[in-house]
Amino acid sequence: MRRLQRLIQGRVLFLTVCAAGIGGTFQFGYNLSIINAPTLHIQEFTNETWWARTGWPLPDHLVLLVWSLIVSLYPLGGLFGALLAGPFAIKLGRKKSLLVNNIFVVAAATLFGFSRTAGSFEMIMLGRLLMGISAGVSMNIQPMYLGESAPKEQRGTVAMTSAIFTALGIVMGQVVGLRELLGGPQAWPLLLASCLVPGVLQLASLPLLPESPRYLLIDRGDSATCLAALQRLRGTTEVMVELAELEEERTACQGGRARRPWELFQDGALRRQVISLVVLGSAMELCGNDSIYAYASSVFLEAGIPQEKVQYAIVGTGCCELLTAFISCVVIERVGRRVLLMGGYCLMTCWGSVFTVALCLQSSFPWMPYLAMSCIFAFILSFGIGPAGVTGILATELFDQKARPAAYMVCGAIMWTMLFLVGLGFPFLMEGLSHFLYVPFLGVCVCGAIYTAFFLPETKGKTFLEISEELHRLNFPGQSQGPAWKGPEVIRSTEL
Repeated sequence: MRRLQRLIQGRVLFLTVCAAGIGGTFQFGYNLSIINAPTLHIQEFTNETWWARTGWPLPDHLVLLVWSLIVSLYPLGGLFGALLAGPFAIKLGRKKSLLVNNIFVVAAATLFGFSRTAGSFEMIMLGRLLMGISAGVSMNIQPMYLGESAPKEQRGTVAMTSAIFTALGIVMGQVVGLRELLGGPQAWPLLLASCLVPGVLQLASLPLLPESPRYLLIDRGDSATCLAALQRLRGTTEVMVELAELEEERTACQGGRARRPWELFQDGALRRQVISLVVLGSAMELCGNDSIYAYASSVFLEAGIPQEKVQYAIVGTGCCELLTAFISCVVIERVGRRVLLMGGYCLMTCWGSVFTVALCLQSSFPWMPYLAMSCIFAFILSFGIGPAGVTGILATELFDQKARPAAYMVCGAIMWTMLFLVGLGFPFLMEGLSHFLYVPFLGVCVCGAIYTAFFLPETKGKTFLEISEELHRLNFPGQSQGPAWKGPEVIRSTEL
């Protein structure tokens, strides 16, 4: 009965999670995966369009160049979006930023939908850039919004839903991109334009839900609206204890403005937070999870899976990541952040090592391709346990209200830059290292596990103020207290 009551009380928070996620990290995962299915069709369209314009076919290397631009403009747009996320979050608020962000989605879907009719592959390139900007904004603001809206007992669980929606978007993109659905030669414009559906769902639902209480109180100084938002999110009027904690946090944040990204690197009080963000954010992108998908098709073929069935096996890899994201969401508040991160990186090191051995010996033993196939699933499962979701929580929990938007800008810039570099350099790694190509990724996994074990503090079940005080002690071992309160007046930290 108590569990049912808690479920009813948290329904607004649940709806907030769903509304933010469907137009947030779901879009990132969805647009990351749908581009794989129409690869050949878009390349043929590019060649046909050039032929119609000039009367000459486009050389193969230039077709490949155009396709590379279409793919790489997505992470490039994500980098621009990550840099926009901080100003958006401060000037517009968390919820309104997510809503305004759908302007990019509508524009991109329009370009995708009419690109074939207009005979313009440039419209596809521009649409991918706009979708990247949208993903860069939403991937930073969604975990910030949800982390600030959740109670401390559920903050990890709620923030981990970002990873669930990312994995769900990847799976849905893989399913919709099947040849039987929208992956055929005539339907690819509809496949690319289907990103409009999640955007419309968010525009229809998110305006009905409350803004982040922390943003309302600490950034805007609006106590009445903050109280109303808290009561809606908690499903009860008994929120005075939590409101008192927010007041303490506001008092601790008084006397300053919102931090700029470069100021995070200059402040000794943020030294450990910034190092953790840079090291673990880079490790998540350089651990090799995205690259293992590039090997999946060839390994599945080696294992004897027919060519026409490989697409269904690849859908299974996305389902693995979705499954572990759900499991991590359930257990994160029980085992903590550090255990999930360390366990994930250690398991990835183990399975990546076995995968390397299996690639080297796949021609010597008939059962080695099956071992390599199993390692692909195990590696993705291990990534989903910890690094996929926990890394995104760091900027929310390790930084205070004044520094959080700038921290997400830094985190987003690192993530999208690393994603771009990995996509650019992976073909050369494959050519140069052959079967040993995963050795550099294994080194990254080891470094991620070691850093988490020795330098990352546990934040499970702590308020933001308690986390700030603990980090202050770690940054300044000779001092016993956190930052002093700076006065009774409210100074809004809305300037970037």
